[in-house]
Amino acid sequence: MFRSSPPICQSAYRGGVFSLQVLDHPLISDQVRELRDKSTSNANFLRLAHDITRFVAYEAFRSAPTVPTTVDTPVLNGAAALRLEREYVIVPILRAGLGMSPAVQSVLARHRVCLVGLRRNEETLAPDVYLDGLPEDLTNASVVVCDPMLATGGSLVCVLDMLRSRGAKEITVLCLIASAPGVEFVRRHHDDVRVVTAALDAELNGSGYIVPGLGDAGDRLFGPPVR
Repeated sequence: MFRSSPPICQSAYRGGVFSLQVLDHPLISDQVRELRDKSTSNANFLRLAHDITRFVAYEAFRSAPTVPTTVDTPVLNGAAALRLEREYVIVPILRAGLGMSPAVQSVLARHRVCLVGLRRNEETLAPDVYLDGLPEDLTNASVVVCDPMLATGGSLVCVLDMLRSRGAKEITVLCLIASAPGVEFVRRHHDDVRVVTAALDAELNGSGYIVPGLGDAGDRLFGPPVR
């Protein structure tokens, strides 16, 4: 059974509260250790990212709303059952978010996937959007953002701004590793989202990488991009 840490910060905002949950389980800790290891191959990194994401998603949606229904089993027709009440919009932030989305899709059967691609502007250092696959209207949608490494928080805040501008209300962010400075940056800009992560690191280095972190998640999932 998972033991979630209590939210590290809460603040009322449009009826919601910001919350951070860090998974506390020895099996997850062992997988995170292997994920961090610089000798872990791309193939094993992808496998670990998938497995850890499933655990993170299970915890994030422990209280997902359900409705009563029935199911016909091999021995009884009309047996009482439950099904998920709503459809979820899964938003992987490219490219590293693609390493998480299949696991989230396998957990949340009723879903649609909408991609957002960001790259860093080398002059302004701010994120530029190169792919916007979000629907124009997300009013009252339940959104799940896949952001493996919540480092400075700049890219995530950019995506959250896009989601809010289109009416999204309930937003859950799933991470493999988050940094304390990044979490605080997100809270200052969007203090009614949920962040659920497998690990929380205290620092960023001068290049904006999480310390101890695991390096560049996209490169470790898919290899370095072709220049």
